[in-house]
Amino acid sequence: MRLTGGAVLVESLAAHGVEVVFGIPGTHNLGIYASLGIRHVSPRHEQGAGFAADGYARASGKPGVCLTTSGPGVLNAATAAAQAYSDSVPMLIVSPGPPTDHPGHWTGMLHEVRSQQGAMAAVTAGSHRVRSVGEISSAVAQAFAAMAARPHPRHIEIPYDLLDSPADVRIVDPVKIARPVPGVTMAAGVLASASRPGIIAGGGARGADLGRLNIPVVTTTNGKGVLPEDHPYSLGAGLHHDAVASFIADCDVVLAIGTELAPADLWNGPLRFGGPLITVNLDPAQALDADIALVGDAAATVALLAAAAGDPARAALWRSRIAEEAAALGAPWEPLTSALAATLGRDGILAGDSTMACYYGTISTLPRYRPGTFLYPTGLGTLGYGLPAAIGAKIARPDVRVAALHGDGGFMFTAPELAAAAALGLPLAVIVVDNGGYGEIKQKMLARNDTLKAVDLPAPDFAALAEALGCHGVTDPPDLAGTLEKAFTATRPTVMHLHGN
Repeated sequence: MRLTGGAVLVESLAAHGVEVVFGIPGTHNLGIYASLGIRHVSPRHEQGAGFAADGYARASGKPGVCLTTSGPGVLNAATAAAQAYSDSVPMLIVSPGPPTDHPGHWTGMLHEVRSQQGAMAAVTAGSHRVRSVGEISSAVAQAFAAMAARPHPRHIEIPYDLLDSPADVRIVDPVKIARPVPGVTMAAGVLASASRPGIIAGGGARGADLGRLNIPVVTTTNGKGVLPEDHPYSLGAGLHHDAVASFIADCDVVLAIGTELAPADLWNGPLRFGGPLITVNLDPAQALDADIALVGDAAATVALLAAAAGDPARAALWRSRIAEEAAALGAPWEPLTSALAATLGRDGILAGDSTMACYYGTISTLPRYRPGTFLYPTGLGTLGYGLPAAIGAKIARPDVRVAALHGDGGFMFTAPELAAAAALGLPLAVIVVDNGGYGEIKQKMLARNDTLKAVDLPAPDFAALAEALGCHGVTDPPDLAGTLEKAFTATRPTVMHLHGN
């Protein structure tokens, strides 16, 4: 068939099951928008588009797609791409680039970057510049195949002169990817001989039936919900607690599934293992310190392992110890956590920002029961993630309740996305916990005996800001649970401005 480059891109995305894209039109990508029949969601900044695509991917389990223009457009999305890379989130970023006859050196074109492809290659798993209209469909197929084999963001750059250029093309069908399934004989033998086994489950354990193993499970932040947190063998989420370190040291074998055991999760340094460490990961590079490294699909690998005899009393003991420590650390935010627990429901989604209310509070004290229901920027630790990620999650899962949780400092990074959520009529609950600026950084300055600088910020009237952007706004509601209930059934977002902590 004869199609323009823009039409080839749209047809190729549709062939791969893409139902929504997040992006902003610009001078150089109009050839895509001319053919865009897929649902389009308009954020107010390309970083918001990237975070929304990330939230969509985590909530749905399918790749999110971010569409930008060239130069500042795609560079605005680079932080979101880096965040997705650090947390192994599948996302495709598509942008136009310099025309095919560009000489390859600075010419002063509009939106020109010395190496747009190089910039995106630095924050994704790969950036590919196509050279012809006929190459566009295969580039899309290759990107989706790569994300199926190993979840990570990818970038495709299309010279903008190709977007309106017609050519005879074939739309490439999706490539069926069979993830490897490792042999488990040795690992199964080690697990069978253990008397005190334990499991650490990360985001890569999504889809694995961990409950059938009868082994206590503690999850990373990104793994939160892969085992329902009311399951008798769930110890909850968060590897940063001393009680978790004690549990791991007590185990005579540990099975780590879908996690790189990264410093971003291990605040207090590496865990000490009291016995062999068995890892299950798609990426062999993540298995360097394992005693037994299984490289392959987590769900298929777990299905091959035999269930342990089980010791629910041991699991209950460690769950109690970890929960007690988590409750003490999260005490300042207990009323908020309790209100969210009472109103979100089992399938509800919380998109958290990098804020004290999340990493000291809800990570370990708000129970979640499904994978993809606690969205948090763990690895890169960016600010401004929560609201746009919540928008993406609500687009992916319109049937469930979705809340965003921010600090006042981080909320200002992406607050304009309230206008996007209002235009979409999304019943989001947006919670802003106001501690007067950058509270965590202020504490670190004080701990260093430094003079406080640039951490005390005058807070806007967030409720008034919300109203100005088309949302409901409430300041310090006396009945937080009741306000959340109303927010989840409203016809537009509701911002709750909470002072303290």
